[in-house]
Amino acid sequence: MNEARTNAVSLEQQVGPLAGNKVVEMGGIGPAPFAGMMLADLGAEVVRFARPATTQLLRPPPEADFLSRNKFSLTVDAKSEAGHKLIHAAISAADVLIEGYRPGVMESLGLGPEVFAEANPGLVYGRATGWGQTGPLAGKAGHDINYIALNGILDAIGHRGDRPVPPLNLVADYGGGGMLLTVGILAALFERASSGKGQTVDAAMVEGASLLFAAVRGLAAAGLWRPNRGTNILDSGAHFYDTYETADAKFIAVGCLEQTFYVEFLARLDIDSGELGNRKDPSTWDGAREKVAAVIATRTQDEWVQHFEGSDACVTPVLDMTSAAQHPHPIARRSFVEVGGQPQPAPAPRLSNHPEADVHPCSSDGNAIRELLGTWGLADHVIQEGIPTE
Repeated sequence: MNEARTNAVSLEQQVGPLAGNKVVEMGGIGPAPFAGMMLADLGAEVVRFARPATTQLLRPPPEADFLSRNKFSLTVDAKSEAGHKLIHAAISAADVLIEGYRPGVMESLGLGPEVFAEANPGLVYGRATGWGQTGPLAGKAGHDINYIALNGILDAIGHRGDRPVPPLNLVADYGGGGMLLTVGILAALFERASSGKGQTVDAAMVEGASLLFAAVRGLAAAGLWRPNRGTNILDSGAHFYDTYETADAKFIAVGCLEQTFYVEFLARLDIDSGELGNRKDPSTWDGAREKVAAVIATRTQDEWVQHFEGSDACVTPVLDMTSAAQHPHPIARRSFVEVGGQPQPAPAPRLSNHPEADVHPCSSDGNAIRELLGTWGLADHVIQEGIPTE
């Protein structure tokens, strides 16, 4: 596993295609810190203004807060005079602002986009919300499960005849929220290079998740997707795209969608395709699944991994998080980095001019943050009052 340096991020270590871009991240959870991590991994200078301690479920300790890597973090009360001046000055000097609050919160703090229209016309103001900045639900609370419930995604996930299953909080929070916000910010920065003008990015998780669902909606529109969950090719309905339990109570994943791969899969199982019927006919899938499951249950996961080694049958073991980081493929590609003894996903995607981005723990060193904000052009007295010397 790639051993990343364990020292906290410093001013000299900010490298990457976004080096020199100054980003203010308002403390929060979910998509905003994820977008901040993406920008920091790409070399931007990200200063996170964390809110004073709040009660949150699933709040990791600093050493396990992977979304804060490569950032500078400082706890600041935006409602205090000194804290407000510091945040206002930092945003006025920044290239990008990231916030994930409900609509109107930043405005109530006197930090809305209109405040910086003249003071910082090039500012890209990134806003991530569940429902968007407008609309009848804009001010309502919600989480990933609510957003994908409303846009039709959750209804499509789960086994036939069973209740919908939330896919963790990956679809709306991170894919439809954090990734969408990052794309919007990068697009705004690209346009600013020629126009000189910033803009506000309205990233709604409910809409970003819907974008991820576009291909499935297309299949449904073409009559190639049935409305009942667990009855389609990609939702565990088909026996050739599902998971199977092995003899040691572990699982393998099978994804042989194409005919060539399916033929190889059955050959490796020593099953005559004629026994399973026409695989294009959904009425044959349940019977075929039973026969495939019976064969797979005769060997352990490791035995099946060895048996399918070198094949194109699209069979992989279902690994837990620990085993996933120890698999030969991510080890060969250095897909995980180890910081403070903890493996975490390496920055992605890979860029040829920056083949291996560094990963460093978040820095909360007041002196380093004072030095950084000084390079942003903030007045000394604003920095000193907002970040008292320890």
